[in-house]
Amino acid sequence: MKKIVLASSSPRRKELLDKYNLSYKIISSNIDEATHIGETPEQITMALAYEKALDVANKLNDNEIIIAADTVVCFDNTILGKPKDYMEAFNMLRMLSNHYHHVITGIAILKANTDIKIIDYEKTKVVFRQLTDKKIKNYLETLEYKDKAGAYAIQGKGEVLVKGIEGSYSNVVGLPITKLEMLLEKHFDMSLL
Repeated sequence: MKKIVLASSSPRRKELLDKYNLSYKIISSNIDEATHIGETPEQITMALAYEKALDVANKLNDNEIIIAADTVVCFDNTILGKPKDYMEAFNMLRMLSNHYHHVITGIAILKANTDIKIIDYEKTKVVFRQLTDKKIKNYLETLEYKDKAGAYAIQGKGEVLVKGIEGSYSNVVGLPITKLEMLLEKHFDMSLL
């Protein structure tokens, strides 16, 4: 039986994995998520996912398989992180209103005590509907925006802000399940089902 470790304390990633018959434990990484200057959002998310996985792998010694991810919201080549406060969240949602943006998740899978490392990413296009200031304020009153890149949660009440998506829904939540399954099958002879 292969030992799986999720290198994330994200409740959303845990919820996504819990749908499958996968026994795993959670060990959070302690890396500094300072932005990588001069890199694309894809490069940044893959680098951060790898750094998270490596940080956790260095604490293990039993050939565990470590899964790590990093998700960003990218609008017009600008990364929108987690809003610092209500006004920043309001401005983010106003900017995303009636436009599309991309959600990019870097994913890294490492096998502890080996040189096996798989790094990839998933990119999903999200289209927001036209939002009034009142709609944005109503959403912000739910407090769901806190600790969410781009100031919304598609798996929660933020779903009403979204007109449509092209690509992986689970990627927008924070872990591209289909991509993860394909990488686990191809490189680790494992399946989520």
